[in-house]
Amino acid sequence: MNSINPPENGGLFGQSLRLPPQNLEAEQALLGALLSNNKAYERVSEFLAADHFADPIHARIFAAIARRVENNALADVVTLKGEFEHSGVLEEVGGTTYLVQLVSATVGIINAGEYGRLVHDCWVRRQLVDVGETVVNRAFGSEPELLEGRDQIEAAEQALFQLATGGGNDGGAITFEKALAQAVESADRAMKHGGGVSGLPSGLRDLDARLGGLHGSDLLILAGRPGMGKTALATKIAFGAAQSLVRDLEPGEKPQGSVAIFSLEMSAEQLANRLLSEGSRISGDRIRRGEISQQEFDKFYSASRELGQLPIMIDDTPAITLSALRTRCRRLKRTRGLELVVVDYLQLMRPAAGTKPDNRVLEISMITQGLKAIAKELSVPVIALSQLSRAVEQREDKRPQLSDLRESGSIEQDADVVMFVYRDDYYLKQREPKESAFDQSDKYQAAMDRWKQDMERAHNKADLIIAKQRHGPTGNIPLFFEAEFTRFGDLDVAHGGGGYD
Repeated sequence: MNSINPPENGGLFGQSLRLPPQNLEAEQALLGALLSNNKAYERVSEFLAADHFADPIHARIFAAIARRVENNALADVVTLKGEFEHSGVLEEVGGTTYLVQLVSATVGIINAGEYGRLVHDCWVRRQLVDVGETVVNRAFGSEPELLEGRDQIEAAEQALFQLATGGGNDGGAITFEKALAQAVESADRAMKHGGGVSGLPSGLRDLDARLGGLHGSDLLILAGRPGMGKTALATKIAFGAAQSLVRDLEPGEKPQGSVAIFSLEMSAEQLANRLLSEGSRISGDRIRRGEISQQEFDKFYSASRELGQLPIMIDDTPAITLSALRTRCRRLKRTRGLELVVVDYLQLMRPAAGTKPDNRVLEISMITQGLKAIAKELSVPVIALSQLSRAVEQREDKRPQLSDLRESGSIEQDADVVMFVYRDDYYLKQREPKESAFDQSDKYQAAMDRWKQDMERAHNKADLIIAKQRHGPTGNIPLFFEAEFTRFGDLDVAHGGGGYD
C-alpha cells in the first residue's frame, strides 16, 4: 500500500495520506500473460473478475479477454485492437501501443496465478478500507440514516460476511442477462439430476418430485398440531439432505456443506436420540429406560458411528434471537459451508435484540421476514416449524388449512412453501367407541367394527399437505409413518399405494 510521507506536523489532521491498496505492475503483468497465452486465463478465472482491477482501463481489457476466451475465441493484441476499434474505445484503453506494452511486460505465464492473487488481494483490502470507512462514518453519525449501535454492528457484520464469502458488495440490481443465465443453470442441474430434482434432495421421493428438491433462498414452513410429528419429519428431511451431501464422496473427502438444526424445544442429546432411534429401529422410549439388550445396544452404537459421519450441526440454544441465529448461520456458511437450515420452532424464537414489537403478531412477522432474509442472503433453504391454532380441534374436518397458522398472516405471506403434516389415526384414536354410549350391544359392536376399519386404513400413514407453493403445484403427499420410531418415509405400493395426487 502506497502512502505519502507526513510532514513534521503529522500531516493532514495528524494522519498520513494513504492511497487505496493497488498493484498496477501486477495488473499489467497479468494482462500481458493472458494476451501472450490464453490458457493462462484458466489459472485466474475461478476467483478473478474485471471489478477486482484498480485501474479501470485494465478492468476493461480483462473483461474483453475473459469474454473472448470463454467464447472459445482468440484474445491477443490483434483481436482486441479490432474489438476495441469496432466499439470506438481503442483510444480510451491506451491504443495499440499500450496493448503491445502489456505483452512486453510479461515475465512469464507460469506466474499468472500469482499475479491474479496479488490483484485480488489488493481488491479485498480496498473493500476492507471501504467497510472500515463506512463503519467509522456511521459511528460518528455522519450518515443521514443514523443507525443504532446494535444495528451498526449487524450492518458491519453483514458487510464483512459478504466480503469473506467472495461477494464484497451490498447487492443491488443485476442484468437480466445474468438472471437468465442463472435460470438456465438451474434448469440444466434439474435435467442432469433427473426426476426434476434441481435443489437439495430431502430424502423423501414424493416430496422431491413435488418441490423439485429444496431450493436456496426459499423459506419453507412445516406446521402441524402437537403430536403430528413435525420435529420427526423435519429431522427426516435434514437427515436426507445430509446424506445427499456425503453421497459419492471419495474416502477421506470432506463434504462441501452442512445442515444446521436449531432446536429450541429439544436438547441436542434428545434430538440425537431421536435420529438414533430411527437409524437403529429401536424404540426411543426403550432407549431412554435402558430396556435394550446387548445386541440392540451394539446395533444402536453402530448406527451412531454411521450418523456421526453426517455433516449435521445441532444448536439447542433456547429462545435464540434472530440476530444470533443469523450470525451463527453466517459463521457456518463461511467455515463449513451451509446447505440447509432447520428451525424448530419459530414461535419459540425471539426477534433481533433491541427490538420491542408492539404485539405477538408483529413479533412473529419480524421473525419470518428475518428467516426469509437469511435464506436469501446465504442462498440456502430454511425450514421453519410452526404451531397451528386450536381452531383445528373445533372443526369436524381436522385437516389443517392456511388460516390455522398461528399469527398466520405474516407466516403465509413470507413463506415460499407452506406444508402441513397430518395423521388421521391421531384423531381416530380419540374417537374409539365407548360401550356405555350405546343402549344396545349390537350397535356398539357395529360402531367398533367401523372404527377398527378406519384405524386399519389409517395405520402407518400420514399426509403432507402442500397448502402453498410459490413456484409449483399444491396438493397432498401420502407418507409412511412408524409411531414406535417416530419415523417418516416414502409410502410404497406394499403400504397401500404411493405417489402423490
